[in-house]
Amino acid sequence: MRIKDVSVMLAGSTLVATLAASPAVADSTSLPTPDTATVRSVQKTAVAQGAPGALTRIDEGTTSYRIVTGEADTGNHTKMDSGRRFRVGSVSKTFTAVVLMQLAAEGRVDLDAPANNYLSKSLPDDRITVRHLLSHRSGLYDYTNDMFYYTVPGFEAVRNKVFTYQDLIDLSTARPLNNAPGAAYRYSNTNFVVLGQLIENITGTPMATHYQQRIFGPLRLRSTAYVHPQTTISGSFARGYLRQDDTTLPLVDSTEQTVSWGQSAGAVISNAVDLNRFFSSLVSGKLLPAEHLKQMMTMVPVTADGSQSYGLGLRARKLSCGTTVYGHTGTVQGYYTYAFTTADGTRSMTSLANTSNNGTVNTTLGATLEATFCGDTSTKDASPHGSDTVGSTEDIAPQVVRH
Repeated sequence: MRIKDVSVMLAGSTLVATLAASPAVADSTSLPTPDTATVRSVQKTAVAQGAPGALTRIDEGTTSYRIVTGEADTGNHTKMDSGRRFRVGSVSKTFTAVVLMQLAAEGRVDLDAPANNYLSKSLPDDRITVRHLLSHRSGLYDYTNDMFYYTVPGFEAVRNKVFTYQDLIDLSTARPLNNAPGAAYRYSNTNFVVLGQLIENITGTPMATHYQQRIFGPLRLRSTAYVHPQTTISGSFARGYLRQDDTTLPLVDSTEQTVSWGQSAGAVISNAVDLNRFFSSLVSGKLLPAEHLKQMMTMVPVTADGSQSYGLGLRARKLSCGTTVYGHTGTVQGYYTYAFTTADGTRSMTSLANTSNNGTVNTTLGATLEATFCGDTSTKDASPHGSDTVGSTEDIAPQVVRH
């Protein structure tokens, strides 16, 4: 593994104007039927590549497709099923962004004000705005690059540890900024840890309460929870299995952990039906006023080919059939998640593989997007655009290239 510079400069892109002007250009009215046979084939490939199991749920109106492969628990040989809960990793960032955008709509925070206006301990550069944090353009170093450079030892060192937001921010600010605020996109978990602290500092209310009162409760997300720093997942869940850097060694059961190293950047627990409802509700205007939703969905490309973009706590992917879908990816020890919806929210998909530190599986799982939203992919390239076939980076330690 090695450290990789993954910054993306903002200038010189025509796609910015296109997506910003019309964030809802792609809807599901003309989409072909999901190719469930290819989804199943993708899942089987992921299992062959080292994932114990995989699930995909596709929701469109009253129709649901539920495809599963492999095992949710290798110890008991329990089969995977589509209703199981799991750790969603960085999909949590979209939940946090919604809370922040609701506060902005209430006039309690200015997205273009310095983040230091809302923090009790200042960040090292007053030019960092709230919008820079939401869009990963603050320049703040991602402390997880160091924390998880060695995957399993790093995980075991923090599995049961409880951090404050400031503990994590201090790990980041001990390093220099990656770039001047606003100059470049560089994914950093630090940004959404700062946002969690900022939200709690403004309101005096814990993130868990915000999530419950503003999102989980109103949308009736009954399988979604934020239990930090508890280590267990209640109900029916898929166990997570972390691949070691020495791939000849067995997988590590990473299910139980505080996820205190991630908190508002990655500690939400959910299931596929809830994630589909969340993203569908978000883009269809059930959580934010139109102006604030438009800002979330205003995208800037983050890959050279322009197929992957980032807004405010929200990813976009332009697929081979021309459809653009919105959502987020998630990596947390033992779990890979893709959760995306069409711009009008009428077709949504969540896919999970219960492993991590396996970039091949992560790339493979991404092909469920093509099969879900573009239909029969047998005559075209179904691989995720913008993927790195030599090495890959993830939402954890995003500057460390894994193989």
